[in-house]
Amino acid sequence: MKEGYELIYKRPESLLQTRMHYCPGCFHSTTHKILMEVVDELGIKEKTVGVCPVGCSVFAYDYLDVDMQEAAHGRAAAVATGIKRILPDRVVFSYQGDGDLAAIGTAETLHACNRGENFTFIFINNGIYGMTGGQMAPTTLEGQKTSTSPYGRDPEKVGLPLKMCEIVSQFKRVAFVQRVSFNTPANARKAKKAIKTAFEIQMKKLGTTFIEVASNCPSQWKCTPEESLDWLTNHVFPYYPLGVFKEPPKTKE
Repeated sequence: MKEGYELIYKRPESLLQTRMHYCPGCFHSTTHKILMEVVDELGIKEKTVGVCPVGCSVFAYDYLDVDMQEAAHGRAAAVATGIKRILPDRVVFSYQGDGDLAAIGTAETLHACNRGENFTFIFINNGIYGMTGGQMAPTTLEGQKTSTSPYGRDPEKVGLPLKMCEIVSQFKRVAFVQRVSFNTPANARKAKKAIKTAFEIQMKKLGTTFIEVASNCPSQWKCTPEESLDWLTNHVFPYYPLGVFKEPPKTKE
């Protein structure tokens, strides 16, 4: 850094110096950066373990400079449970998409939350199967067109989109639930605070923490990154509102 200049931002030390492959505008890259900023600020790099299953999220181990474990499709919550029980001093998070967490992994997700497993879910909800061809996901919006719902999602045939934050917040042993996004700088700051709060609650051993990222997928939504932000605002947020669904438990200092 040149003399006389003040450093106001630097790349997170826990983020590998690797060029990301994600599609332009995708929130995966931003989520990675924010996650590792939190890890750096909490000083937990050497004790953090991430679990990634199949889908776009599987590539996180190429970019996050913490211990990473791959899981079979839908089984991240089960793997994270095992890691946290064997190594209770670690800060464990699963990093999952909607097709993984809310479809093939629904049972693992709900039962881990019901048991109050002391790890953090990072749930990327872009309402579609991003990697495998743009198929309809459990979170695809009503009327939204995908490769397997070319006329739009019909709730009479496939049901309504699942609202995972609203579902898991009802479990007694879930300690903190928040839906966030990265569509604006202000929301990005709120998202970072939410992830940091989730990790801090986990370190206090207060129960399951669940952070949902209302994300975009410009490639499979067949739009530009700018248009995807408009879709989030006009279509996604009205059905998936941002905010805290379960407050952190009160503890004595």
